[in-house]
Amino acid sequence: MHLLRTVFWSTGSSRHALADRLEFSKSKANALTAGLIEQGLLEEIGLQQSSGGRRAEMLQLARSLGVVIGVDLGATSLDVAVMRPDLGILAHHTEDADVRAGPGVVLARVRELIRELLARCGVSPKKVIGIGMGVPGPVDFASAQLVNPPLMPEWDAFSIREYLGETFTAPVFVDNDVNLMALGELWRLQRSLQNFMVIKIGTGIGCGIVCHGEVYRGATGSAGDVGHICVDLAGPRCHCGNFGCVEAMAAAPAIVRMATEAAQAGESPALAQLLRANGKLTAMEVGQASRNGDAAANAIIQRSGSLIGQMLASVVNFFNPSHVFIGGGVTQIGPLLLASVRQSVYHRSLALSTRHLDIQYTPLGNQAGLVGAGALAMQESLRLHGVRE
Repeated sequence: MHLLRTVFWSTGSSRHALADRLEFSKSKANALTAGLIEQGLLEEIGLQQSSGGRRAEMLQLARSLGVVIGVDLGATSLDVAVMRPDLGILAHHTEDADVRAGPGVVLARVRELIRELLARCGVSPKKVIGIGMGVPGPVDFASAQLVNPPLMPEWDAFSIREYLGETFTAPVFVDNDVNLMALGELWRLQRSLQNFMVIKIGTGIGCGIVCHGEVYRGATGSAGDVGHICVDLAGPRCHCGNFGCVEAMAAAPAIVRMATEAAQAGESPALAQLLRANGKLTAMEVGQASRNGDAAANAIIQRSGSLIGQMLASVVNFFNPSHVFIGGGVTQIGPLLLASVRQSVYHRSLALSTRHLDIQYTPLGNQAGLVGAGALAMQESLRLHGVRE
């Protein structure tokens, strides 16, 4: 099983590369690999590019094993995908959603979409290896339940595992959405980075932490809940009850609030025109106004980025990551937000913490959470039950 997990985390590796990773002899790796191919658990997928010698066959988990389901639930969005064991997407659907509608409504839709996507692929529900789901709140990983989630109070202690288990026999694994973004990036990188963070900026602000090549969840699953770090004691009240949380001052709703105030105060004709036309503004429209040269929109985005950077500087000093990847809906605002975050972090952090620090938008983009959900389903299914026939 250890060999199967290693293949999953290094899809496209040769027998020789796997032997090096596992510290096995070539003969032992060859014998184990041949046995797993014969059992239908591994398959060869073609030849590696030549580096001068004989080209090696690449390996991956066998497609005949079945499929995994990835579910990425955000505060205002829902993504569901059916994936091969190598996380190649077979079918995918995305739509707007509202977690405040409660678990009954949202999970009924998740269940319906899983059925529809499996039918579209012609795959029986019995072929589902595992289901991974990301949710926008703190999760007790062992029980797969949310714990006092600020954005979705009706979900507190609701058993997502039991609900989906009534329909699907596959094991169900649930984690915080930004933890799964971090897991998605870890899988993309084939664990080549050992210590990094993923920051999600959307309706809220969260952080996924990878420490020594593993997602770090903390003692009770709330590690990385950075959105409620205070950046201004005199700031507005957050939905968590405290004042001046970075989430309340710099996430998407705060950007929209500041833009609406600027439009109503006559500080931005462009934002005022959008507000009159649509009745409300979005963070993306603020980004578009900024890219068109609107001074008020620029100031709002720079303020938001500066506050996020202020929070991040403390976290960077504490954790000393090699990389910070920024994702979530607000990243669509454009390069000014990233530039403002970087400037604030580099200005406030210790020189030793930032000497080799790389801050960038997530390479997986809006697919990071979905890929992470699939990785969670595959990784934990291999760890928990092995591969089901």
